[in-house]
Amino acid sequence: MSTPAPTFLSGIQPSGRPHLGNYFGAIRQHVDSLEEPGEHLFFIADYHALTTVKDADTLRNNVRDLAATYFALGMDPERAMFFRQSDVPEVTEIAWLLATVTGMGLLERAHSYKDKVANGIKPSVGLFTYPILMAADILAYDSTIVPVGKDQVQHVEMTQDMATHFNSRHGEVFTRPEARLPERSDMAKVPGLDGQKMSKSYGNDLWVFEEGKALKKAIGRIPTDSREPSEPKDPSEIQLFDFLALLLEDQELQEWKDRVEAGGEGAPGYGHLKVRLAEAFDDHFGPARARYKELMADPAELDRVLLRGAEKARERAVAVRDRALQACGLR
Repeated sequence: MSTPAPTFLSGIQPSGRPHLGNYFGAIRQHVDSLEEPGEHLFFIADYHALTTVKDADTLRNNVRDLAATYFALGMDPERAMFFRQSDVPEVTEIAWLLATVTGMGLLERAHSYKDKVANGIKPSVGLFTYPILMAADILAYDSTIVPVGKDQVQHVEMTQDMATHFNSRHGEVFTRPEARLPERSDMAKVPGLDGQKMSKSYGNDLWVFEEGKALKKAIGRIPTDSREPSEPKDPSEIQLFDFLALLLEDQELQEWKDRVEAGGEGAPGYGHLKVRLAEAFDDHFGPARARYKELMADPAELDRVLLRGAEKARERAVAVRDRALQACGLR
């Protein structure tokens, strides 16, 4: 008997313009996964965003901005179901069913909840039950593989627990998913402009479509020291190389490192490294940047593409929802 093709699913929260960390930690992995056989579903988690984004117009624009970013960077809506979470309301019904079998202790152990509260976000009920809605997002489509960053693995494990609890009580309804981490672990954590992990909440992020003076100004924020170019330096101690490693081919990257490590006359200074970083950034994201601008100029078309994806995804969610309701005695 042949093994069924996998079903990939991942969600992306529209909390602001995607940055370099979002690209290397998630977007690129999602786009690359289209090369694998199976079904691919990616949703924009606008329900989840309500825990932090309070302005309606901002949320609508963030959703379109994120969709345009994905499409510009290679997401093909003909090969994947790419849709808004709120266009598949069945997930909220499934979330309630899961809530009836989920213990408080499981939710209290959620790292993301504790981290957000520690960073000053008001602990609403929605924030506390966030993992239940995330589990519903995953289970609603019989997903088998969930590409995530390391910090999201716990949510997939919690989803597994909820599916097991529900199935133990009501029968085999939900498919158990598995998390998948990026193949290159060094890409999972992209440094911010200040050396911490890149994050919008830290204000140290670099928008993937930044350009011109704004790009140069952002790169200029990357910290350096006062050593002269001729002084030999350890490349591993220079944060600029963390960024260059993301965008340069291995051979060129090693050449820059060798020159810095050797020092002497003609060795590159930090200014040279920043100029090369800006060039590499433009080379990598320039074509997609132009496509992004075209897409953002037609928001109605973006909405239509998202709705087409939701129609396909909803067929699966309705079937799973009905199966769960029947198992509970509600059908």
